[in-house]
Amino acid sequence: MTQTVYLALADQLADWEYGHVAAQVSLQQFQRQPGRYELRTVGLTTDPIRTVGGVRMLPDVAVEDVSVQDAAMLVLPGGDGWESGSLAAFGKLARRFREAGKPIAAICGATAGLAAEGLLDDVPHTSNFPEALGSYGGAALYRDERVVRADGVITAGGASSLEFAREVLAELETFSPGTLQAWYEFNRDDSAEAFGKLVAGVQG
Repeated sequence: MTQTVYLALADQLADWEYGHVAAQVSLQQFQRQPGRYELRTVGLTTDPIRTVGGVRMLPDVAVEDVSVQDAAMLVLPGGDGWESGSLAAFGKLARRFREAGKPIAAICGATAGLAAEGLLDDVPHTSNFPEALGSYGGAALYRDERVVRADGVITAGGASSLEFAREVLAELETFSPGTLQAWYEFNRDDSAEAFGKLVAGVQG
């Protein structure tokens, strides 16, 4: 059965933070089980949004219409609005995912949304910097790392979109471990050697 990976869309979305995730969930080329996942976008409403780069995007569904039962993961990119609380509905959606035992992934400003909802109080996590998360119950569990994946919660700083994608794909088991490492090395190093490892990993 195909499961849905939900990608949150909101005005002033950070364009650079979700691209690797969206592409590799949707592309079948290197996946160990093609067709296992589909990507759907979720907005506060189904009205169009415009990213920080000026791209107009149309959510597939509104927050209240998300079927958590059929979902594989919720992915929350950063952007303006998280610190102000105007995107709190996404934090509440993330809570629904966690209560259903489903993984969540947040990068950059979206990590503040998880902290505000209390979803970082009991798991190791990271963000752009500790102060970005405000006052919350999990400050002692903050890790100064590019990305942290723990107990189904993935967090990253805004400059770590590649590492963020790697951990999302690992959580979903989209690629075999060897293929995932080769994919990461290729995108990080842009070398013929890394590309050879990626192709060999898929063929093997």
